[in-house]
Amino acid sequence: MLDQNIAREVLACAVSTGGDFAEIFMEDRIDHSILMRSGRIETVNTGRLHGAGVRVFSGTNAVYVHTNDTSREGLMNCARQAASAVRGGKGCILTPFKAFDAARPEEILLLPTDVKAALKVEKVRAADAAARRVSSEIVQVNVNYLDHVQDVLIANTEGVFVTDRRVRTRLSASAVASSGTENQTGSDNPGASMGFEIFDSRVDPEKVGETAAHQAVTMLHAPVCPAGVMPVVIDNGFGGVIFHEACGHSLEATSVAFGLSEFSGRLGQQVASKCVTAIDEGVTPNEWGSLHVDDEGTPTTHLTLIKDGVLMNYMIDKLGGRRMNMAPTGSGRRQSYAFAPTSRMRNTFIAPGHDDEAEMIATMGDGLYAKKMGGGSVNPATGEFNFAVNEGYLVKDGKIAHPVRGASLIGKGSQVLMKIDRVGRDLQQAQGMCGSMSGSVPTNVGQPMIRVQDMTVGGR
Repeated sequence: MLDQNIAREVLACAVSTGGDFAEIFMEDRIDHSILMRSGRIETVNTGRLHGAGVRVFSGTNAVYVHTNDTSREGLMNCARQAASAVRGGKGCILTPFKAFDAARPEEILLLPTDVKAALKVEKVRAADAAARRVSSEIVQVNVNYLDHVQDVLIANTEGVFVTDRRVRTRLSASAVASSGTENQTGSDNPGASMGFEIFDSRVDPEKVGETAAHQAVTMLHAPVCPAGVMPVVIDNGFGGVIFHEACGHSLEATSVAFGLSEFSGRLGQQVASKCVTAIDEGVTPNEWGSLHVDDEGTPTTHLTLIKDGVLMNYMIDKLGGRRMNMAPTGSGRRQSYAFAPTSRMRNTFIAPGHDDEAEMIATMGDGLYAKKMGGGSVNPATGEFNFAVNEGYLVKDGKIAHPVRGASLIGKGSQVLMKIDRVGRDLQQAQGMCGSMSGSVPTNVGQPMIRVQDMTVGGR
């Protein structure tokens, strides 16, 4: 994608006015998407994103300039603009490049760019038809297919010169069930760092459609959830969104480095129940949030954030590492070349425990079983959150009684971590898009089933 001699020339220009570090990030990405709405193919899109950015550090100050002109002159212009904003720094000497291709433990069998659109449409139609077969109460189904192939090159003054290819494929379905006077929705959104072979091994389009429709129909006939403080069992998979939002963001250098996190300065301290171990990693082959190297050219890692309740690590990018005087953890991520990277999550989950899932519910008394979580809001500085429960069930005397709708979970991340008293054995992960300072990036959330001794449940 870029000649090494040109890369050296651009980096030398970038630090010519005193910068002590410079980096080039170049990207060429092809996206495909198909949207079916109400039984009709509404859009079939193909797009290409191409560009590069030059970033310069001077101590803990950073300047980032980007362009879609990746010619030598376009990159040199970026370097000159970035350098002009950096004056009087200590400068740096360019380390000779140690060129390498990022290791790729997984094999992409069917590159999406080689698959005809008609085959992709077949998967969309299958999910749509399966959702509609669930019930005559399903009045609307939307199915979205997407894939992308992203080639990146990262070079910096520390000798990094690395190329990487990221391939992801995803199928999403949402369904609306109606009684004529009231509507309820359901959804399912599986994906992976795989090519079109995802449909041979990991994603069944019919199951995706059915899952979305069953959730919508179940909630349509559910009474409103009662409000109060009660034990809550949160199921595996997307239940991990609570840890991601209420705790994960508070463990990123983006907030920790400035003392804006409730977990700042707490390494080595007990921050969760002893049954809780939490991981952020980018190394598992084919997972949605996995990378071979991060967007700063640092190899990704398997990072234990919390072990047996004790805070062990933060997620750190290069600039955050300078501010914290700590090494990067392969957590620097960005949406595209138009964004400077910052510390972000990858595949973030609570690790499997040893508790029996049936026992969790049988011994909880009266409470709420949150089978499928939805979106919410969180304040990273305090950890206070409010999340919707998309599919919930009331538990009476240790037995699941009936579904309830309109439930929400309200609390504070650090307090909830301390109140977890059961962690199940069946870890499942689910796919999402996480937004932050450096744009929207694909991340996995996950956990086994967990039980929280008591939480505030919003309802009626």
